[in-house]
Amino acid sequence: MSQDTGGTVEVAAGAVEAAAGTVEAAARAGWRRGAGLAGAAIGVVAAGAAVGVAVERLTVGRGVRRKARLALDAAGPYGTLRGTPGVAVAEDGTELAYEVEPGPARGPEAGDQAGPPVTLVFCHGYCLGQDSWHFQRAALAGAARAVYWDQRSHGRSERGRAQREHAEPVTIDLLGRDLKAVIDAAAPEGPLILVGHSMGGMTVMALAAQFPELVRRRVVGAAFVGTSAGKLSEVSFGLPAAGVRAVRRVLPSTLRALGAQAELVERGRRATADLFAGVIKRYSFGSRDVDPGVARFAERLIEATPIDVVAEFYPAFAEHDKSEALPVFAALPVLVLAGERDLITPSEHSEAIAGFLPDAHLEIVPTAGHLVMLEHPETVTAALLRLLDATGHPVTPDPSPTTPT
Repeated sequence: MSQDTGGTVEVAAGAVEAAAGTVEAAARAGWRRGAGLAGAAIGVVAAGAAVGVAVERLTVGRGVRRKARLALDAAGPYGTLRGTPGVAVAEDGTELAYEVEPGPARGPEAGDQAGPPVTLVFCHGYCLGQDSWHFQRAALAGAARAVYWDQRSHGRSERGRAQREHAEPVTIDLLGRDLKAVIDAAAPEGPLILVGHSMGGMTVMALAAQFPELVRRRVVGAAFVGTSAGKLSEVSFGLPAAGVRAVRRVLPSTLRALGAQAELVERGRRATADLFAGVIKRYSFGSRDVDPGVARFAERLIEATPIDVVAEFYPAFAEHDKSEALPVFAALPVLVLAGERDLITPSEHSEAIAGFLPDAHLEIVPTAGHLVMLEHPETVTAALLRLLDATGHPVTPDPSPTTPT
């Protein structure tokens, strides 16, 4: 890193701490004035963006970038794949949206002896949705039965009723029970392969912690992609020490305050779209040469998550610790995969998961970031195909391109 760049990062880190102090003071004051909230929110975002894109400054005019985003939205096929829709009902009545890809047609020669086919259940991460599995869905379409679902308050699922009506906290255990409801509705019989990215991997662990007999009886394999079994409060997010201290000190209260003024903050997010784009790219991908259409797709997924939902879910991660549930998967084929440059759930967390599951296949993808399944889709899909082989349920994917044109 050059001296100039290093200085920029240090200045930006100081800006984060200063902005964080402003936010903390505003939070103590109760956010009485909307203008104060907007100013503090934009200050934090701007400072964070400065850290994230210090070596990748935005040099294109705002109008040009806006037109480029609109063009990418219109032309990109990402997130357009659809299956047979269904709804699972969670314990609090929340309607969870899922879609089923039926897999290959089974001829009469299979007979009744073959039993139900294996079902892959894909669980997405925080601030994403089922469409984040776009490339894997395209590759497996027609080759394997699969269920893709949106976690509560994400994608096409209903806003969590317990959160909306009773202000109950979101917990990873609750998400595990949501997954159980989806399995009961969308895949009530037959073998299962559970695939989870980030928060989705934690959801799979929470299912195992609460329903170990279900895992022992029906699950034949699992994939943990860019996720963690705990100690997320120790993650530095690639920030200098000053920035880490500031973020850890004020982020929970800041998010709560922002969530209480969701409409105002959403307007601020739209007004600072370029800054958000830089932050999203920084924390989603490990390399600079990401397809602009894919980068924009990631922006759209994250932008679709309302700020009050972001605030509701965030505290659950500090409390997450499911390392004791991992041995439930010990007798199964397991894939543990992570991006080498993941700043959200660093690859050391995947190595720790593999430490609890010594027979698991650990794969660290060079140059990849947190959204490894979008950045290196062929690598992730190939690893999933090998997992299917290891479970005794091999499939033959469509040889056509992964992304339809």
